Amino acid sequence: MKLTIIGSSDAFGSGGRLQTCFHVSSGAGEFLIDCGATSLTGIFRQDIDTNNISTIFITHLHGDHFGGLVWWLIHALHVAGRTRPLTVAGPKGLEERFKVAAEALFPGCTATPRRFELTFVSYEDFTPLTVGGVRVTPFVVSHPSGATPYALRFEVDGKVLTFSGDTEWVETLIPAANGADLFICECFAFEAPARYHLNWRIIEANLDRLGAKSVMLTHLGPEALANREAIRHPKVSIAEDGLQREI
Repeated sequence: MKLTIIGSSDAFGSGGRLQTCFHVSSGAGEFLIDCGATSLTGIFRQDIDTNNISTIFITHLHGDHFGGLVWWLIHALHVAGRTRPLTVAGPKGLEERFKVAAEALFPGCTATPRRFELTFVSYEDFTPLTVGGVRVTPFVVSHPSGATPYALRFEVDGKVLTFSGDTEWVETLIPAANGADLFICECFAFEAPARYHLNWRIIEANLDRLGAKSVMLTHLGPEALANREAIRHPKVSIAEDGLQREI
């Protein structure tokens, strides 16, 4: 399983980085984890063919995590000439939110005839779901977005990859991350309080409890970026746009 960091920023593009999006290539095919508004830009920088991506998994309904779906549709219709089916999995309400956003930005686009099948699948709390050969378990976290937010635990190619999504500390992160080959964890702040987000000090204090083999921090805001040299632990790394990693 190969992971490519398409975007690793917070909602504001701190540090000049792109919004959250991870590309995974595996024996089951290619999929995305989240699709922030800048995702296509990052995908093109990595020379990835969007038509090879069969599934997009969304953690929660904030624009820096799902907004790129709007541009994805426009690109699929008018540039990529997509014919391959696409499945988008996410919280209940994703399809309706996507349609509202797409029509606000590009009126009429959702009614444009498509040459590909677009299917939306909703998570059930803590219930494993298999989509496109990928087994994903959604763990409820805490980050208000108008729909249930999730940490997602992926099982594919005999490996486990977990992404926290955006959240403050909740105990469900422990079973989500436990035993994962890689736990990608949001870390908006270094030590300052950050409501509905994590900071490094909280993560650091719970590393042993999380039980992941390796941890990669993402979604760093200005304070975390300013203190990144102080984030030191042998199994902890920091995500960068364009970084690739074999899992």
